[in-house]
Order: sequence, then C-alpha cells, then structure tokens
Amino acid sequence: MPADSPLAKLLKSQRTWVGPDAKQRLAILKAAKSVAIVGASANPARASYFVGTYLQQSSDYTLYFVNPNADEILGEKAYPDLASLPETPDIAVVFRKPSDIPQVVDEVKAAGIDTIWVQLGIWNEEAAYDAEAKGLTVVMDRCIKVEHARFHRGLYLFGFDTGVISSKKGLR
Repeated sequence: MPADSPLAKLLKSQRTWVGPDAKQRLAILKAAKSVAIVGASANPARASYFVGTYLQQSSDYTLYFVNPNADEILGEKAYPDLASLPETPDIAVVFRKPSDIPQVVDEVKAAGIDTIWVQLGIWNEEAAYDAEAKGLTVVMDRCIKVEHARFHRGLYLFGFDTGVISSKKGLR
C-alpha cells in the first residue's frame, strides 16, 4: 500500500505505540554484538537477504540466519529456530508477517534475547505492547539496515553511499 494513500495515512494516525527514539536506536545498535535474522531468506530478491548481505559487509555483528526451510544462507549455517542458536544474540530482527509477531515475541523471550527489531512495513501494536510488558526492548516498522547505515555515515540523500553525484555510472 502506498505510504501516501488515504488508508495508510489513517492507519498511521491511529497508532498509539511509540518505540525508541533515534538516540535509543543508536544505543541499541552500538551495544549489540550479535543479531539473529528471523525469517531470513536465501532468495536474493527478498529484503531479508539484502539486509543480511549489508550486515555481513558493513557491520561487525555475528549474524545468525533463522529459517526452518534453509540449511545455509549467505554462506552461513541457517538455524531452524531461535532456540537452536549456539549463543543468545543481542537482537532478533524479524521478517515475518504482522500476524506472526506475537508468536515471535514469545520465541524471542524464551530464547533470552533482550531486543526484538521488527522490520520496516511490519506493524503489530498489540504485540509491541505485549513484548514490552515481557521486558523486551521493541523496535518496530524500522529497517535495521537503514538505521545502521544512517548512524554509520553510510546513508545519504538517495539512500546509498555510492560517492557518485551524477546519474552516469563510473563517475566519481
């Protein structure tokens, strides 16, 4: 749904949950050493693949890819669920549909993870309130790749640090 559509504007205006502000999100990212990507995909056309690639190349995070239907993603072992990870990650980044978020909140809590980061475009306000009531830090409807790049000088006017100011390829 387009962000400027009447329905999108109405839905956004009815939101009451407010997550961490920019300074708090920066602190979350700075404190983290490891990230689990729940709903990771081996399909290069999926957002989780792009985010995983970015985090592999542009961060020092230890990454864990969680997908019960994959053995390997981006050259790394894939795990069937959060309980199977070899360590407790600091952040669980979630690429699942909004109706799945309550179950993921329970899995994140059971795994001992402190922060659930629900990706851009995914909104479940009831699950956010529930997660906070369970002691979790919640970031929702934000892209961890965009936030990381923004705080690490890798996101500029057009969203990518290409160094190119022309529409012609190869100019620097």
